[in-house]
Amino acid sequence: MSVHPLHAANTADAIAEAKVHLAAAHRLAVLHELEEGIDNHFTVTVPGREDQYLILPFGLHWSEARASDLMVFNEDGQTLEGKGVVELSAQCIHAPIHRITGAKVVLHTHQTWAIALNMLKDNRLLPASQTAAFFHGRIAYDDNYSGLADSLQEGERLAALMQDKNILFMKNHGVLVVGDTMAQAYRYLYKLERVCRNQILALGTGRPLEVLSEEVVARVQAFNPGDRHSREERERLYFEAMMRVLDRELPGFRE
Repeated sequence: MSVHPLHAANTADAIAEAKVHLAAAHRLAVLHELEEGIDNHFTVTVPGREDQYLILPFGLHWSEARASDLMVFNEDGQTLEGKGVVELSAQCIHAPIHRITGAKVVLHTHQTWAIALNMLKDNRLLPASQTAAFFHGRIAYDDNYSGLADSLQEGERLAALMQDKNILFMKNHGVLVVGDTMAQAYRYLYKLERVCRNQILALGTGRPLEVLSEEVVARVQAFNPGDRHSREERERLYFEAMMRVLDRELPGFRE
């Protein structure tokens, strides 16, 4: 079956944009201190190819990420396009989560404040601030860390825990965020680190937290039909602004 030229062009444009956004996310994670050098992993489903995923080749520092560096891999760990190999835990965690949840973007980090919260016996994020209230009821919890991911079954287990949630707290490990777009997923990841920091700092005072009621949380989470900006537009504007910061502070990701 032949592919319509316009469809092919649209797909090519979507892939090019996905690469730029993925490279940007890696560099933003460096600016925002969410990364661990060459470790952890961000992946994006290749537009038009539901069983193939974009990733930064293992060994490159996240501050070096460029759109042209990104490679394509599949669930078997094969490199289909580009140079390099997919790191084993990235293959085992990300590919099954993409496949099972249908998420277009999967971000996994060991970011400082989220890890600090996930080191506690009680690692639940509490709706004790306006921003934290947005996450209430949207986080799944993996309370049983058992070591490094070395099989696809681990990713399948994590996907089963997540169900319809956007965020997974991984006890003694890190966090995982999924989204429909990079703008959505990275905004979740960025704000999540800030609310984890807020909770840890507040707990450090030794005084009790003032947790918002379920009624107030529901009002915070409800979309105001009179709002001039949809959530999708807010996500897009946020990520575009962050990429402008990158163009000033850490340029080169678009190459």
